[in-house]
Amino acid sequence: MKPLALLHYSNLLPGTQLAGRLQDLGYRVQTVSHSDSLQELCEREKPLVLLTELGKGAGACEAVALMKKNPATGHIPVLAYTPTQDKTLQESAEQSGVTLLVGNAVILDHLPQLLDQVLQLD
Repeated sequence: MKPLALLHYSNLLPGTQLAGRLQDLGYRVQTVSHSDSLQELCEREKPLVLLTELGKGAGACEAVALMKKNPATGHIPVLAYTPTQDKTLQESAEQSGVTLLVGNAVILDHLPQLLDQVLQLD
């Protein structure tokens, strides 16, 4: 069975491209539209990795923080991406437990290496 990657995004690009790229890399992909359901889905589906888009709101960071505090899901590595280089967002991501934060510009081109990195870090 292929490993599962949960993918949470709000912007279609690069979200849909990431889904296709993950499938090309041999992952089953389940998309999550609302950050409110991340914790529950991670607990139920037990993904190998979570990819999440961090936007202007704090919803995704809060969801990651909840997930990381739960013993059943705290081990799941989180690869986050963002369209902007916002210092506050970077700090929120670090505090919430994001394993690696990258920009939209690099995530598609370097996805295999980024996945290797987050899976080795955790």
